[in-house]
Amino acid sequence: MRSLSYLLVGIFFGIVMFKSEAASWFRIYEMFRFEAFHMYGIIGSALFLGVIFTQWVKRKGVKSVYGEKISIVDKKMSFARYAIGGVLFGLGWGLAGACPGPMYTLLGAGFLPILVVIFGALLGTLVYGLLKNRLPH
Repeated sequence: MRSLSYLLVGIFFGIVMFKSEAASWFRIYEMFRFEAFHMYGIIGSALFLGVIFTQWVKRKGVKSVYGEKISIVDKKMSFARYAIGGVLFGLGWGLAGACPGPMYTLLGAGFLPILVVIFGALLGTLVYGLLKNRLPH
């Protein structure tokens, strides 16, 4: 039953991504050329809500659906890890025209060429897993 609820939330997320045009290559291209506010508004509102939700979880001691207290551990700050990761993520996003959420949304909408991008993302994840111990963490 719980898997069905995850599936329904995922389908709802995909519909919202598609209808808001967050999965549109044109909108992403527009964003990288600084021609429109559309994507910055979507990303900014997600960031704002994420910060609010994270602070709420940290301060109120919210419990998971399993009844366990949610613990958010602070990460070690280092410039190199965020700079390298951000550049790689941004380059992949710019080249593919989609970040991970919209990739699966586009697949669900029937855009089969996105399978090449999904394969590349999975291959990149595999390479990261192999090189993880040699990277700055």
